[in-house]
Amino acid sequence: MKPNTKIELSVRDMEVIESALRAKAGRRGMAIVQGETSPQLKEEMNELQELLGKLHHQKNWFVSKKFTPGG
Repeated sequence: MKPNTKIELSVRDMEVIESALRAKAGRRGMAIVQGETSPQLKEEMNELQELLGKLHHQKNWFVSKKFTPGG
């Protein structure tokens, strides 16, 4: 079998996934702050941060044509 490379997700689906990833990253961050320093934990945290970054960079940001910086 070949993987499906044309995954269709709604904006809401992406919001749910992003929220879940942020919550998991938060829990992992707390474990690190509390002294847990396993290589697996650090690797998982890096993977979560990279994935959240990929999601962030795929967003189309809307800026009104009437927007002027600083005012």
